[in-house]
Amino acid sequence: MTAHRSFEDLVAEGAAVPTEGWDFSWFEGRATEARPSWGYARSAGERLAGAEAVLDIQTGGGEVLDFALSRAEPARPVLVAATEGWPPNVAKATALLRPRGAVVVAAPDDAPLPFADEAFDLVLSRHPVRPYWDEIARVLRPGGTYFAQHVGPGSVFELVEYFLGPQPEEVRRARDPERERADAEAAGLEVASLRAERLRMEFHDIAAVVHFLRKVVWMVPGFTAEAYEPQLRALHQRIEKEGPFVAHSARHLFDVRKPAR
Repeated sequence: MTAHRSFEDLVAEGAAVPTEGWDFSWFEGRATEARPSWGYARSAGERLAGAEAVLDIQTGGGEVLDFALSRAEPARPVLVAATEGWPPNVAKATALLRPRGAVVVAAPDDAPLPFADEAFDLVLSRHPVRPYWDEIARVLRPGGTYFAQHVGPGSVFELVEYFLGPQPEEVRRARDPERERADAEAAGLEVASLRAERLRMEFHDIAAVVHFLRKVVWMVPGFTAEAYEPQLRALHQRIEKEGPFVAHSARHLFDVRKPAR
């Protein structure tokens, strides 16, 4: 697909692809990522089928929630709400989820959830920037569930450290699942299950690298193709000579309960 294409051509393509939402279909044929064995979106659909009022935190473009709702039909929840903090994603998620009867609320990722206490019996989230356990506990009904897939520690750090150099240990250990377990329990929640996996990723061309770093903005903060042109050019030559750049993502799955009264 990318044979004989110049560095400049590939970088220009990666820099031009829209970054809204969490649809990664553009990467097909040029980057791969193994998926966790638990199948989060499918499992979320199964949870939705038995829920009454559901909140999806940081829904992105709504793609994962839309898929999960399609799996839950016709036994779908009476109330479905989602939050999102990035304006382009708010618009995209609203257009996608409105036909399913879901309301999308614009809310900053680091702000309290704009909902009443004990409003939901199921709270979902896929790759939240960080979990606000006190807020999750507040909006859950007694006996309710938080079911979520989080990004784990050192995720894709082979790529991060290629651009930024070795990271401090406290940065590498951020998003540690056991630390998150302790924070959930401190908020009064019970962790029924916690599973973690590390998964192989491959980047087959430099366009995929550029688009990935533009889309997942916290990996290399402030990334632009112009600012990192020397590193990108060297990596392009390495991929052409040695084959795909290999990294590993980290994911963990939380199944958390709010104790019944």
